[in-house]
Amino acid sequence: MSQHQFYGAPLRVVELLNDNTVVPFPNQAWSSKPEEKGIGLHTVLGLRADENGVVWMLDNSDGTEAGKILGWDTENDELYQVIYLPQPIIAENSFLNDLAVDLDHNAIYLTDTAGGDNSALIVVDLNTGFSRRVLEGDISTRPEDIPLIVDERVINMAGKPAKVGANPITVDPNNEWVYYAPMSSTSLYRIATADLLDPALTLEDLSSRVERYGDKPICDGITVDGAGNVYITSITDNAIGVVDAAGTYQTLYQDKKLLSWTDGMAFSPDDYIYVTVSQLQNSPPLNNGENTFKAPFYLVRFPALASGKVGR
Repeated sequence: MSQHQFYGAPLRVVELLNDNTVVPFPNQAWSSKPEEKGIGLHTVLGLRADENGVVWMLDNSDGTEAGKILGWDTENDELYQVIYLPQPIIAENSFLNDLAVDLDHNAIYLTDTAGGDNSALIVVDLNTGFSRRVLEGDISTRPEDIPLIVDERVINMAGKPAKVGANPITVDPNNEWVYYAPMSSTSLYRIATADLLDPALTLEDLSSRVERYGDKPICDGITVDGAGNVYITSITDNAIGVVDAAGTYQTLYQDKKLLSWTDGMAFSPDDYIYVTVSQLQNSPPLNNGENTFKAPFYLVRFPALASGKVGR
């Protein structure tokens, strides 16, 4: 699990063991701030495991170095791959948020929230390391003008009402569709992987291929099963919901304590969906400089409505 940078945790990524203790992942050196040899991570938010046992971590730029995607081979406990994401692939105000792994096409799709008006998707070729920034400022990546209200409080960031662009992203089990959305949006979108992977398509061409999949609340994380159900972390009402294949949203679970700002989601081998709960509204950047989280943080799970792919 990644530890959100808004809390200033010294470890970027940790592993939760069966005895309910946590250890640095993949090890102390890589989970800490980078040192002179370049080993380490700046700030990780997006994290995904693929079917080959590689854990992919999305590391933000610190302003002096490029962002990067780091893959760790958990079977052999060794570094698998590093792909750097320099400007202009990432924006000057980049905030690399989440990622989806597609091994059928040897690609990773990720969201750069950036400043909202320049939010975008980034398509990464795992064979070559070549990356493309796409759909920047598109209606499907930029935020709507709606307030983010959690626990009956309007959430501000840097002194302004928080309006967050492209954030959650996932790819279906057949690697045919990428689902994504701005956090601050009432719409869930999807686009065919074949279109995202086509470098010949212009921004206008690509934008015309985007489909509005359905309604959604303000959310932070998503995943999708094989029946087209897209699961949503609804942060404004402490809930988890789902958008079905007809585009209709419904709440599945709601709990003010256990689901206080639900964030990342991932399928397990037994078709449970695991969800991290971050209480992010209580972190200093979103809480007028005060850290008021209440321990413990939770990892919860629930049964999916249909089978999915491990790590999605």
